[in-house]
Amino acid sequence: MISLTFPWALLALPLPFLVFRLLPPHREQVPALRFPFFRRIAETAGTTPGPGAVVLSRSRLQMIIAALVWCLLCLALARPERIGDAVEETRSARDVVLAIDISGSMDTRDFRTPDGEPKQRLAAVRDVVDSFVTGREGDRMALIVFGTKAYVQAPLTEDLETITTLLGQTEVGMAGPHTALGDAIGLSIRTFEASDIDQRLMILLSDGADTGSRMSPINAAEIAASKDIRIYTVAVGDPEGSGENRVDLPTLREIAQRTGGAFFFADDQAGLTEVYDRIDDLTPRETQTLSYRPKTSLAHLPLAAAAITALGGLLVLGFPARRRRPA
Repeated sequence: MISLTFPWALLALPLPFLVFRLLPPHREQVPALRFPFFRRIAETAGTTPGPGAVVLSRSRLQMIIAALVWCLLCLALARPERIGDAVEETRSARDVVLAIDISGSMDTRDFRTPDGEPKQRLAAVRDVVDSFVTGREGDRMALIVFGTKAYVQAPLTEDLETITTLLGQTEVGMAGPHTALGDAIGLSIRTFEASDIDQRLMILLSDGADTGSRMSPINAAEIAASKDIRIYTVAVGDPEGSGENRVDLPTLREIAQRTGGAFFFADDQAGLTEVYDRIDDLTPRETQTLSYRPKTSLAHLPLAAAAITALGGLLVLGFPARRRRPA
């Protein structure tokens, strides 16, 4: 289907005719000789002299070419465009922020693989999160790592390969040895400020207790809840540990409860995999369908046709011939 972007430009089509009919013709003075016996010369030649002023006129072919060029120019100004068939795109209506604890305690090798082999906590988390991220095609995700301080490794993006690459390059202790849960939640809230999606999900994984956040985790969770951010907390540490190495289960459970999320505890790689599967079941991905029709501009076609027609008219007719008619 072809439509016009500016159809009102076609109102200019009758403009040359109106100018021709309503405005007086252009008059031009030409040099002449005055004879005192001009009347006798005219009578001898048997002609009848006309008025001294003349109006330049053009042949019918010239008028047709001029009218055709003007019509093509008006059509180009109207911006014709071809409208294609409707195209539908399905996009995710969910944004996800992964907040991963990389404090010093994540170096502990107490996670068990399905084969029963001990594995570093962070390495086990990376393997499971890689699979989780790969299955989120269509979602926008962000990656935050935290220790003593929290840092945005990747803002919200649909490039999930970048998320997995950056997580694979993350090492224990890069953000400091301690655990700042509250700062991680606060930074996630700021990350979600760039999102206009209704479904906002944060997955917070930690193996320690908050020790140095500028804002308490509970207060940060209250703010997240007020902004419709749901937090799923995953504990992977040792509840019987001491100091910062003891995972704070009550706090993680309270964070999830206040934001309408859920709390999970995983002590091996299989359990962690099950946790992420359950998160998928609890928050199925919402999608939105966008429909649009691709448009291709065709304005260059009548413009090129006008140029070719005008150039062809000049080549065929040469300079405008002068034919006189009475003024």
